[in-house]
Amino acid sequence: MIFLKEFFFPSYDQEYQVRLQEKRTCFNTMYPFFVLSSRGLTRLDFAPITLFYGGNGSGKTTALNVIAEALSLKRDAPFNRSSFFGTYVSLCRYALSKPLPDFSRVVTSDDVFDYMLSLRAVNEGIDETREKLFEDYFEKRRSGPFRMTSLNDYDELKKTTDARKMTLSRFVKGEGVWQNEREQSNGESAYFYFTSRIDGAGLYLLDEPENSLSPKKQLELAQFLENEARFFDSQFVIATHSPFLLAMRGAKIYDFDGDPVDVKRWTQLESVKTYFDFFESHRRDFLPPSTPSQPNNRKKPPFVRGGFKFISCRGSDPADRAAVRKSPCTLPASTLVRAGWRNSRSSAPRSRPASRPLR
Repeated sequence: MIFLKEFFFPSYDQEYQVRLQEKRTCFNTMYPFFVLSSRGLTRLDFAPITLFYGGNGSGKTTALNVIAEALSLKRDAPFNRSSFFGTYVSLCRYALSKPLPDFSRVVTSDDVFDYMLSLRAVNEGIDETREKLFEDYFEKRRSGPFRMTSLNDYDELKKTTDARKMTLSRFVKGEGVWQNEREQSNGESAYFYFTSRIDGAGLYLLDEPENSLSPKKQLELAQFLENEARFFDSQFVIATHSPFLLAMRGAKIYDFDGDPVDVKRWTQLESVKTYFDFFESHRRDFLPPSTPSQPNNRKKPPFVRGGFKFISCRGSDPADRAAVRKSPCTLPASTLVRAGWRNSRSSAPRSRPASRPLR
């Protein structure tokens, strides 16, 4: 499914006109102006899976953020924008083949880090509350008789009574403090976050989803994205370095390291070639160790031709022997015999059975 069909960035001339009209001199940069136009990028055509490849500072994340801002897509974490970002976005144009579903959004690696930090903060708060309840529980169990002087002491009386008749676990759970939120490794959390934010048909912009993922998890993510695009009408625009994501079937890849930015096959990309050259130079390290060859003292099998075995022996004709050594398989048996080869079968003629006398 293709929701976003085309996107147009301002040309260098348009950007320069804005720069001439800008009277303020207190800025040392007009980001994102001149980032993409310096690489000749003015238009992008999209496929169900479109990939932005490039090194750090190539502009792939800038392009992703500009597209997201122009389409007003939902996002969680703030991104790097300047005072000129809105002006730049107003100069952009795009074409949709269908209206964007409500599920469309931007998912970045910063969102993943914020999610993990929030989860840790929740667990730290739960741990702190639990420790206070532990202290309260033991204090009330060890205290003397409780004296109630007014109705204001009812809650305290109830807590004291519960602490004396309940176990520690039941007392803590009764106060509404349960188990911690389940924490995972960084890679598992990143994979869970990206896959949980992709919810059916929609346009999804992903910024370097391979961060924190092992190669195995990157392969799982690539398979997940392929299935979502193929079976669930999702469209993806992804900024990535990962060769596992770059190798996704049917993906359209824009090389932001090129000048100008152009479409390439994943095997033509510089980082993929670097991986290939590295593993090619270590090819021997991946091969199983070879066992030392044992001396072969066995006799060579006899030469076989035409169903007859010929065993080398002395011969008197040097020319025929030379011809046999050069190409024995192309010679008739008579030449082999003249060259000194003899039939392994008995050379004695077979005796024919005696015929019965006629009566």
